[in-house]
Amino acid sequence: MWVDEGPVRDAAQGAVRRGRSAPPRGAGRDGTSVDVSGADVAKAVGAKDAARFEGRLKDAARAYERERYDDARKLLVPLADRMPANAAVRELLGLTQYRSGRWKQAVAELEAFRTLTGSAEQHPVLADCYRALGRFEDADELWDELREMSPSAELVTEGRIVMAGSLADRDRLPEAVDLLEKGFRFPKNPHPHHLRRAYALADLLERTGDLPRARSLFERLAAVDPEFGDVEDRVRALR
Repeated sequence: MWVDEGPVRDAAQGAVRRGRSAPPRGAGRDGTSVDVSGADVAKAVGAKDAARFEGRLKDAARAYERERYDDARKLLVPLADRMPANAAVRELLGLTQYRSGRWKQAVAELEAFRTLTGSAEQHPVLADCYRALGRFEDADELWDELREMSPSAELVTEGRIVMAGSLADRDRLPEAVDLLEKGFRFPKNPHPHHLRRAYALADLLERTGDLPRARSLFERLAAVDPEFGDVEDRVRALR
């Protein structure tokens, strides 16, 4: 699944930042953003408990960053029960469930985050959960919505990778290749999302039997970052 290549630290820090002092990225469909500021937390849990809430959220984020997902979940579930309308808690709990392979639970939390914020920030993760559950129409819907919202290039790329995987799961390999190839050129100074897209494309090309192009892409990846996944093994296997 997409989880193997996704960023961990940024997701946790982003959720904490949104829970502490700033509204989540993105806005509601009515154009207003959701307030999850310190004042909002104090109103929900009381001023006396607000600092403790923030501390537990930080602890959960640290556990998540260290891949201690059971610990993070134990901290987050009571927070979500106490503050079901807090987008930051629902987001981080959803990511924690995703990293633990709890697809249904992750969907519940990330759909709540989507409803609360109107944000596409976690659409790739949510789509990958639906993909794991075999709910391909739901994954398709999220991809269409992500494209229409036109967020960052990195986020659209992550969504594209998940959608390509979803197509491949349905034995639609040529369509999956076309989706990843469209408009893509390996840049001189690639960012991590470029590398993930190139890797996914190379993998699909190998699966379709286009070994020369797959080898060429894996070799370019290995030249840029020889420690990227198992890219060196993939190059050796195709020689």
